[in-house]
This record gives sequence, structure tokens and C-alpha cells, in this order.
Amino acid sequence: MSWLFAGIAVWLIGWAFNIWLARLPKSRVISLTIPVIFGITLVVIWECVVRGFEINPVLLPPPSAILTRFGTSLPILWEDFVQTAIKGALSGYVIGCGAAFLIAIVIDRFPFLRRGLLPVGNFVAALPIIGMAPILVMWFGFDWQSKAAVVVVMVFFPMLVNTVQGLQATDAMQRDLMRTFASSYWQTLFKLRLPAAMPFVFNGLKISTTLALIGAIVAEFFGSPIRGMGFRISTEVGRLALDMVWAEIVVAAIVGSVFYGGVAILEKVVTFWHPSQRS
Repeated sequence: MSWLFAGIAVWLIGWAFNIWLARLPKSRVISLTIPVIFGITLVVIWECVVRGFEINPVLLPPPSAILTRFGTSLPILWEDFVQTAIKGALSGYVIGCGAAFLIAIVIDRFPFLRRGLLPVGNFVAALPIIGMAPILVMWFGFDWQSKAAVVVVMVFFPMLVNTVQGLQATDAMQRDLMRTFASSYWQTLFKLRLPAAMPFVFNGLKISTTLALIGAIVAEFFGSPIRGMGFRISTEVGRLALDMVWAEIVVAAIVGSVFYGGVAILEKVVTFWHPSQRS
């Protein structure tokens, strides 16, 4: 019972402290401190509940056990990170988003392609990943290339649709103004339409960050060398080593958050002029 009382006490203290912080003048430090305190409170409550109710670690390991396993398995976690996040997710992300961006420009240049390709893109985007992954693994082999192919399929069409939509964001008056300056198609594209499309482009990039890592991990369930986050999760679940599974989940969460945050920072740098980025 002492663990349960400790959990309740931590929850009340964290709640009261966050209410006090929320009443202070807004600042960057306070904006970061409130979610950090909230997260720490949840982790401590998790620990107290597991120990207070004596939950079987196979069902739900306490955060302390996950942290211990994380610290003792750093070489394995690093190897899995490189295999899944760098080789599979990042390479597929760059190829898929880059190809989608270039094809969106081609579609914008030749409008008949928009009527032909976008419906096909919507159809392919609706295909379930668990159906596509084993096929792509058989086509490209069991190493990271097949995982990158799955990621390309997952990120290509969200990026394509957002970029095509962004290229249509300028209004007729802006385009007419460029024509009065005798601007060519490419001058209008690079000086007006692409800058106006950047918020849409980065929206597609941010959506694709989460899809890329999910796609690479899921693809490893259907065939992988003896390394990778998806391989490790499926293997350790069979061995009932749930602390290792949660350690891999922590790595995936950290990588996904850093990946998304990096794209968001780049968006602020590139689209500093947009109203959504103004303080």
C-alpha cells in the first residue's frame, strides 16, 4: 500500500506544481517544464502502480526494470537503431520524399498527370502496410533495402499530395503579377510558388517522419537479419522479455521525437516569414 500512497502523493504534487507554473507569465522555459513534469509524474505513477499491485513483469515491467535493461543493452540497441532508423527509415524517407517532391513539380507542369496519377496514388496509399510489407521483402530481400522500399511506399503519396496542394496555394492575383513582370514558368515556380508551398511541403515531411519509422519496424516483422528494432521486438516477445521490448519502444519514441523535432526546426528556419511561425 505504501507504493500506492506514494503514487497518489506524486500525482498531487505534480498536479499542484503544474497548476502553479501555468499561472506564471508564459516563457520558453515554462512551456518546456510543464510537459517534462507531467511525463516524469506519469513514469513515477507507473512505477508505483506496478509495485503496489504487484503486477507480473511479463505483463507490465516497471520503468526501473526498463531503464536497467536499457543501460545494459546499449550495444544491441545501437545496432538495432542503425539498422532500422538509419539504413531503413532514413534512406527510405529521403528517397520517398525526394521522389514525391520532384514528381509533384512534374505533375504541376503537366496538369493531365494530376488527373491520372493522384487517384492511383490515393489507391496505393490506402493499401494496408501489413499486406505490402511481405511482398516488398520478397522482392528486395531481407536486409535494409526491403525496409527502405516499404518506407518509400508509405511516405511517397502523403508527400506528393501535400506538395501538389501547396503548389496550388498561390492565388490568381499573385500569378497575374508575375506574368506582368514577364516571368517565365520556372521563374514563377522558384520565386513565388515553391516558397508559398513550403508550409505544405513541411507538413508532408512531418507526417512522413512518423510513417517512416513505423514502416521500417513493421517491415522487419516479415523478414530481417538478426538485428533491427522490429526483429528484436518480435523475438523478445516470444521469449517473454518484455523489458527489452519496452527498451526498444523507448528508443523508437526518442528517435521519432528527435526526427520530428529536427524537421520542425528546419521548417521554422525555412518558413520564418509565414504567419504560423510568428510569435
